Amino acid sequence: MAKTSSIQKNLKRIKLVKKFLKKRNDLKKIIKNKKLPLAERFAAQLKIAKLPRNSAKIRIRNRCEITGRPHGVYRKLRISRIALRDLASKGKIPGMTKSSW
Repeated sequence: MAKTSSIQKNLKRIKLVKKFLKKRNDLKKIIKNKKLPLAERFAAQLKIAKLPRNSAKIRIRNRCEITGRPHGVYRKLRISRIALRDLASKGKIPGMTKSSW
């Protein structure tokens, strides 16, 4: 089980990303628009730099929904490999059995 503080920090980042998503996307459109004057694009760059760092989508950590484990997480299932194996062994996932040879 991951530290509770790490899980909470990640949840806080997810909330910040949702909060600033529209503002960040609008500023990025201004920055990428080459038809606008350089001064206006630079002002947008400064505004995006003043936004909280944790509001960037790249700062979100992919964690297991069950255990909070940060490594070995399947993206589609959002479950770590260890939690997936436990669920499969207990027969909670239909059609999946633990392999042994």
